[in-house]
Amino acid sequence: MADVVPISEGVRSAREALLARHLDARNRGDIDGLIATFSRPRVELIPSGRVLDGADDVRSYLEDRKRAFPDLHVEPIVLHHCVDSVVAEFWMSGTHQGTFDEVEATGRRFKIRGVSIYVFDGDRIGTQRLYYDAGTVARQLA
Repeated sequence: MADVVPISEGVRSAREALLARHLDARNRGDIDGLIATFSRPRVELIPSGRVLDGADDVRSYLEDRKRAFPDLHVEPIVLHHCVDSVVAEFWMSGTHQGTFDEVEATGRRFKIRGVSIYVFDGDRIGTQRLYYDAGTVARQLA
């Protein structure tokens, strides 16, 4: 087994503060603020296999989701610190008020539990890998 490298309290605190800004921007719909938390925006949407690479790609995705779920809210449950990343368990909820992946608004709410792995690049996020059960979202919106 490899040696465990301890994470300093300073690194842990800085990452938690950055993730708090990231999630606050997400919850307020502040796309520029969210993108600013990345060194170079890259989001991997594991359920669909889609990769959003670069600010324009991430911005377009976030704008689409903001139109579909203007009240989208992400609530962290717990953070797990790793050497180069933070694993964040969260609750995500929102009301389907606009077209989402070519599905017209239903007015229904969803709430799911998911996980994001934030891989750090220096003092900012390099990549976010988002894991959630897309089937649960679809069932709740139908």
